[in-house]
Amino acid sequence: MTTTFASAVKPRAEDSFAISFAPLSLEEIYAKSDDPANGAVVLMSGMVRNQTDGKPVIALEYQAYEPMALQIFYQIAADIRLSISNVNRVVIHHRIGRLQVGEISVLVAIGCPHRSEAFEACQYAIDTLKHNAPIWKKEWYSELNGKLSSTWVSIAACEQSGENC
Repeated sequence: MTTTFASAVKPRAEDSFAISFAPLSLEEIYAKSDDPANGAVVLMSGMVRNQTDGKPVIALEYQAYEPMALQIFYQIAADIRLSISNVNRVVIHHRIGRLQVGEISVLVAIGCPHRSEAFEACQYAIDTLKHNAPIWKKEWYSELNGKLSSTWVSIAACEQSGENC
């Protein structure tokens, strides 16, 4: 799949996209991705983990340029439908603000008649979101001296290191 970035892509009524300070609900996202024509729903949950590269993470802070991020979400759904014609639902919700270890930061769900297409579309959606959406992540660490430190995680740094941040 190739992201084309057409201007002003409109979301489909059956899909759901959001950026929110509120906690994300697995049940709500699953319900939004469900459809009687589905044979599969693949749901990916991104969470705040307790370490990065051996450093103890205590929280993440997300910021987004919401209008552009939502446009990227719409484009991801449009691109998925160009390559997989039978996708029934695309759901992408991302949190912003400060999140603690264990909290869900992003949920992506794809409903399709078959699992292989649902898995392919879900992986494309999260990978493309992470590389293209204007959503920034700051990691907060607990240092050995008891003080806090933080660093912004750059998408470019993820790409240069070859890691899937």
